[in-house]
Order: sequence, then structure tokens, then C-alpha cells
Amino acid sequence: MVGEPAADAGTPGSRRRVTSVAEPPSICTPVQWLTDVRELHAIAQEGLTYASSPYDLQRYQRLLDLAERMATALADGDPDPIKLELTEDAGYLTPKLDLRAAVHDEAGRILLVKETADGCWSLPGGWADVNESLVEGTVREVLEESGYEVVAERLLGIYERERWGHPPLIHFTLKAVLRCRLVGGSPTTSAETAACGWFARDDVPPLSLTRTSPQILRRVFEHYDAPDLPPDLD
Repeated sequence: MVGEPAADAGTPGSRRRVTSVAEPPSICTPVQWLTDVRELHAIAQEGLTYASSPYDLQRYQRLLDLAERMATALADGDPDPIKLELTEDAGYLTPKLDLRAAVHDEAGRILLVKETADGCWSLPGGWADVNESLVEGTVREVLEESGYEVVAERLLGIYERERWGHPPLIHFTLKAVLRCRLVGGSPTTSAETAACGWFARDDVPPLSLTRTSPQILRRVFEHYDAPDLPPDLD
């Protein structure tokens, strides 16, 4: 009969009152979806690396295919670069590491480089290379992108980039920022940088957000103001 309370499944013929209605599940944001895709991708790669059963290998390959389809569905533009990034990965997945240098002049201004990719500015740096230490890679990037010679002095922090205002990437990425001291060189450009310059904290140009967020740059100046702060470790 319409309007009667439903019977209790545990006791035949008994009645129970519905006291609450479950809240509908929240809709995932694109960032949440991307986080799930990265985890599926990692699980699939681990399975393809360590599984021995042909049936398991088929299942993990299917999981990798699904992760690729989900990732391309989230793409704002051409999905082919995302497909390529996913299919080129092999073996156990580990985070990527982005190196950045915090170089100040005697007036406390920060060295920034203008990226040719988007016309905005960032701390000099780039991906860590194989067979290079954090220090070697950071020093090299500063020289290549700005023409300045530096000496790395201190690790300011290792940051989970998306917690610090950077837009998400298909790969989970950590960012290492090293404080460096200027020792020589002269300003120049490169294939990746159109200019370099020194900027006060209240005169920062538009930032290349995939590389340097306002939050990271603010934290760099906080370390400059208090040089004995311990490294930030996410």
C-alpha cells in the first residue's frame, strides 16, 4: 500500500520507520578526478611490472587503458600529449622532481626568468636530470636559463606542488627549492627563457603558475627574512 513504511528485511512482516535520507554523493572536481587517475595509473604500472599471471597482466593493462581514457577526457586541449605521457611510462612509478633556485641580490630582490612557453616569469629551474644531484641540477639550470653563476647553500623545502597553488599535472610532482648565492656570470637568454631580471617582493611580474606559484614565492621571501627557518617538508 502506498504510504506504508517498508518492511524490515531482518524480520519478516515487521515495520520500520525511515528516520533519515542519505546525502547524495558529492560531485568530484577535475582535480579530484586527476588525483584518482594518477593512482589508477600507478597501480596499473606496478601490476604490469610485478605480475606474472597472464590473466593479471591483462587486467592491469585494461586498468592502464581506463586510466588513459579518463585522463584524456579531462584534457582541456589536445589529448595526444597526455596519452603519450601515460603510455611512455614503464615500471614502478615514482614522483617527478622539479628543481627551483631562490637567488637574491644584495638588495633582497629575487631572480626570475621569463618563460618563452607562456610569457610569464618563474624561479629559474626545471626537471631533475638523471645522474645529477639536487645541487648540480639547480646550479646548472640557473646558468642555462639566466647566465648567472651560483652556489647552492641551503634547501628551503620540498613541496607537493598542488598544495602550494600550482595547477595539477598528469604526473604527481614534488618541487625542491634551494637557496643559492650569486657568484658571477651575466644576464642572458636561452631556448626556454626570453629574459631575466631582479624583482622586489612588491613588484613581482605575472608568474608562470605551472612553474612558480605566488604561495611558493611568498615562502621564498619568508625564508629570506628568517634565514634560520628549518626546511619545509610536505
